[in-house]
Amino acid sequence: MEEQDVIQRATELVAENEGLALKPYLCPAGKLTIGYGRNIEDNGISAKEAAILLSADIESTLKQLGHLTFFKSLNVARKVVMVDMCFNLGYPRFALFKKMIAALDRQNYELAALEMMDSRWAQQVGQRAQRLSKIMKTGQFG
Repeated sequence: MEEQDVIQRATELVAENEGLALKPYLCPAGKLTIGYGRNIEDNGISAKEAAILLSADIESTLKQLGHLTFFKSLNVARKVVMVDMCFNLGYPRFALFKKMIAALDRQNYELAALEMMDSRWAQQVGQRAQRLSKIMKTGQFG
């Protein structure tokens, strides 16, 4: 009971004293810091924290893609491909794949897969693009 009280009060005090920064900054000691004074340069994050961040990022990516007319008509495998690609590129760069998006609007998955591969992104990510393109073309994992 006492330990919980210490944790709660310490959390409140540290949060008040450190302040909340939602973007990285350099602390007075010159260390890359985020959140409530978290020294990510020296401490990094745990696997559990990384999973929480990934979950939030996937939800955000799904919301961004949900506004595209073609997205609702995709099967699960193709939606997953779009999430992976958009996550990797960021939505602004993903939106530049106009020919791929046009092919998806027409449900031409073979052309969409070709357009994915006809990009600098495909050259940069190599096997990842090949795998995603195959899933887009077939609509199936594996």
